[in-house]
Amino acid sequence: MSSFSYISQLSPVLFWDIDREYMDVERHSAGLIQRVLEYGTLQDWRLTRDYYGMDRIVSDCKRLRTLDPMALSFVCAMSNTNKEDYRCYQFRQSNQTPWNS
Repeated sequence: MSSFSYISQLSPVLFWDIDREYMDVERHSAGLIQRVLEYGTLQDWRLTRDYYGMDRIVSDCKRLRTLDPMALSFVCAMSNTNKEDYRCYQFRQSNQTPWNS
């Protein structure tokens, strides 16, 4: 599958703020995967999984600074990995707000 056919099949909701014709899916893969996980449909997830593969998705997600907790749980369940291995989980735990302590 070419990058143009992949990005043209994704939901237009994911690209409300950018022009999808100029998006480089290899260079900006982490941001694209994050958008699909947080705002995409199940069909968007299947397309992304088929295009990138689970290994690339997991490695990009492990480097993300922020990721929705539900999206993190979904990736962990689909890839059989631990939440503690992800940067977004460690970063979120270390920055507690003072009024919750």
